[in-house]
Amino acid sequence: MIQPSTQDITYLGEPAVLLRAGPYEAIVLPAFGANLISFRDRQRDLRFIREPDSMRVLREKPVAYGIPFLFPPNRYESGEFDVNGVQYRFPINEPEHHNHLHGMLYAMPWTVESTDSGETTARVVLQHAVDDRHPMFAHFPHVFVITIDYELSAKGLTQRVRVVNKGTQAMPCMVGFHTAIQVPFSDQSSVQDYRTMVTVGERWELDERHLPTGSLLPLSEYEADLARQGAAPFAIEMDNHYTANPQCGRNFASIEDAHLGLRLVYDAGTKYRHWMLWNDEAGGQVFCPEPQTNVVNAPNLGMDATRTGLLVLGAGESWQEESQFYLVNL
Repeated sequence: MIQPSTQDITYLGEPAVLLRAGPYEAIVLPAFGANLISFRDRQRDLRFIREPDSMRVLREKPVAYGIPFLFPPNRYESGEFDVNGVQYRFPINEPEHHNHLHGMLYAMPWTVESTDSGETTARVVLQHAVDDRHPMFAHFPHVFVITIDYELSAKGLTQRVRVVNKGTQAMPCMVGFHTAIQVPFSDQSSVQDYRTMVTVGERWELDERHLPTGSLLPLSEYEADLARQGAAPFAIEMDNHYTANPQCGRNFASIEDAHLGLRLVYDAGTKYRHWMLWNDEAGGQVFCPEPQTNVVNAPNLGMDATRTGLLVLGAGESWQEESQFYLVNL
């Protein structure tokens, strides 16, 4: 095995950090949202994350590749919501539905706080700080710091996220990732070789603007298979929102390749209480299991936070969660 290492490289013409450990390598783009744009098995020539062909493609669809960080995640009606008497107004960036979508941090520059490698792991820690001079402050008037820590080892990839409220006022904390899993992992396989399982519970009914109505629906037969035993990832078009229903204390998505005899497990962590599932019109290239702390448009639903997952951090408080990606032989 190659000794774990970190290296500053160029990826599609952009500065990047390369991590190597065991059979794996991962690439992070600090200047583009701290997006983990690549996760590969070098020995078997496998790609687990959907990568863009160029930076132009990534800039045109910034959340369709890699693992973009969303704050707040998904859609907010007319870009507006109120939490504890504070009115928040985000720009309308989904004009066809007059919503705000995915926050502002997924394409902004992040700071590399540190890189290090040891006998078993390679690691990069990235940080983004918001204060009253930050472009986001006009829409989300809070002082806070977000840290994303990626650690690679022979066991797989670990992601740690921490949000700290540095201000004097309580702030909503709404976190998600638009995790784009590449399907298939290799040219050796086809989409027909794949099954996926996600620990979803109930589906949120969405209106014509793709916003929850507040009603929860029972799972269809296909969705029940998806939750219990696995189903084909492109059998139907998916742009659906679900409650999370952890199994044996684990909240995860798994993507299985029967031809290769491998299963990729994405153990997101139980603090993500909702899932968005998107497969790009069942196009047979990408399956996105997107963990979110809160339901889409949570502050506007008029529902208790125990149902919506809406978190509020007091002054000095923090939120954190750890997720893991690893392979299992079938």
